[in-house]
Amino acid sequence: MSKQIVFVLSSHSQLGNSGTLTGNWLEELAAPYWRFRDKGYVLPFASPKGGKVPLDPESLKDNWLSESGRRFLADADAQAALAATVPLSQIDAARIDGIFLVGGAATTWDFPLNEDIKRIAEQLHDQSKVIAGICHGVIGLTRIVDKYGESLLKNRAMTSISNAEDTLMGIDKIVPILPEDMLRKARALYSAAPPLAEYVVCDAPFFTGQNPTSADLLARKVIDHLSKVA
Repeated sequence: MSKQIVFVLSSHSQLGNSGTLTGNWLEELAAPYWRFRDKGYVLPFASPKGGKVPLDPESLKDNWLSESGRRFLADADAQAALAATVPLSQIDAARIDGIFLVGGAATTWDFPLNEDIKRIAEQLHDQSKVIAGICHGVIGLTRIVDKYGESLLKNRAMTSISNAEDTLMGIDKIVPILPEDMLRKARALYSAAPPLAEYVVCDAPFFTGQNPTSADLLARKVIDHLSKVA
């Protein structure tokens, strides 16, 4: 039976009060999408609101576009999935093998307080199933707790987009919350590479990547892990 990884995407489109648009970062979706799909994985797309979700316009510019991104934009099935995501409230953690939280500045608005992401991640943790996130998307994990209310990230090795990278991108004063700050607050063992360098941290069941450059490697690490626990 094919393994099923739910891609968790943001429904948010406004970059605060900046007057510009945001959304999901294409490379952080496209690179792992093709890595998983080419291995035969089933890949439902889900979001807080369901329905069509936005891509960050910045991630569609030539300097950020990779072959994976171009392939994704040209693929009818991928575009159809992006236009009709399942509401997160309908995701049953018992029926999937893991989640992959896609990044993008948009996630800092609708991931941190989302009760469905929290529910799904906590249930997956109880089942020792994959909980993966890339870049800003990791922020969706910062409120997960055990039955005693203790952070599940305490003393777990993790990464996300760094404060230095948010500053470099010019959004550190625009987004409502910074993933690095929230991981540290949750007492995770945070680490990061220099800005834009490939960096992935694996502390099963948690698998996290720092930035768009790390998305493909993160997917490969998850696939490698699942091949060993099958």
